[in-house]
Amino acid sequence: VQLQASGGGLVQAGGSLRLSCAASGRTFSSPRPMGWFRQAPGNGREFVAAVDWSGRSTSYEDSVKGRFTISRDNAKNTVYLQMNNLKPEDTAVYYCALKTSTSTVMGRSATWYNVWGQGTLVTVSS
Repeated sequence: VQLQASGGGLVQAGGSLRLSCAASGRTFSSPRPMGWFRQAPGNGREFVAAVDWSGRSTSYEDSVKGRFTISRDNAKNTVYLQMNNLKPEDTAVYYCALKTSTSTVMGRSATWYNVWGQGTLVTVSS
């Protein structure tokens, strides 16, 4: 399976972006959590949000709660990250991730996931 992330770009503070991550190749019929992480220059990869297979359960890093929304469309094998009220500190390369083994746990550690997209750059200007 491969993940293709898209939707990044340059936006002013207070603006919005919607990231998409499309999975191709093998499809799954049992629970597979997906997540978004980000990495700013000089920093490690940090958790942003995760969603369970059904899309009904989500988890967010504290700094993005109330501003970001993760969702998924299993018919399209795609997970989304709607980002509103963006701040300069949200500037980073955003990566989507998939755990290919069956799990109902929405991991917050990068090591929980084993398939990664190529990353899409989000730049928020002040």
